[in-house]
Amino acid sequence: MSQAAPLRVGLIQTRTPATHAAALDHVAPLVREAIAGGAQFVLTPECTNVVQKDRSLLLPALKMLEEDPVVSGLREIAAQTGTWIDIGSALVRREAGEKAANRQVVIDPTGAIVATYDKLHMFDVDLPTGETARESSAYEPGEAAVVVDTPWAKLGLTICYDMRFPALHRALALAGATVLTVPAAFTRPTGEAHWEILLRSRAIETGSFVLAAAQGGFHEDGRGTWGRSIIVGPWGEIIATLDHDEPGVLLADLNLSAADKARMAIPALKNARAFTGP
Repeated sequence: MSQAAPLRVGLIQTRTPATHAAALDHVAPLVREAIAGGAQFVLTPECTNVVQKDRSLLLPALKMLEEDPVVSGLREIAAQTGTWIDIGSALVRREAGEKAANRQVVIDPTGAIVATYDKLHMFDVDLPTGETARESSAYEPGEAAVVVDTPWAKLGLTICYDMRFPALHRALALAGATVLTVPAAFTRPTGEAHWEILLRSRAIETGSFVLAAAQGGFHEDGRGTWGRSIIVGPWGEIIATLDHDEPGVLLADLNLSAADKARMAIPALKNARAFTGP
């Protein structure tokens, strides 16, 4: 779906602290700033509710989704202001099992949770810097792709490392999504090398808008994230970006009919063919 009037979106760039209470104090004013700037849809980054790389401290502190104070606080803001808020991800306890979930949460203007998505792809890597990541040791991956209906467009939900898997974004676009959310807490070395080019590629391949709200800077737990939140149009053009890693708000007006125009000009979604081999 699309409409003639542009959709004003607000992306929130954070440097999320290591406790839930501090995280809510950090993100809530930025969300309110975006809404005051006219944002009808607000997207926050991955790990909006807590950033703590010491899993012996993180995992015992996690809450069930319905009990998480950051999720509850942002639901209240959505209801108070009549705004769609997409929590890029909250780290929460799962309903079963010992591992957590890295879960995107879409909230409507009544404060109701209308959709959730658990990150599909786990970032398990040894970086040249000596830094290692083993998301699968703490988080259970999701099993399903998710598309969400909004008054403006269908949203396709992804999180961070998912951006390296084009098949997921293609599946979302084929299911009708014209706006792809890619909240992230990207590492600094890979962010400098790959962040922008990957996001622009996903936009071009699918003829979709890409909204990438990011964590940025050096967190109190010692982690470094890239920042540079960005909004990409369906032709691959950069509509708006933050050129730094400081907390802030990125606003832009989206002409959603541009997705249809891009897909008509380059009908890659329709032209793909099954093949055998190699």
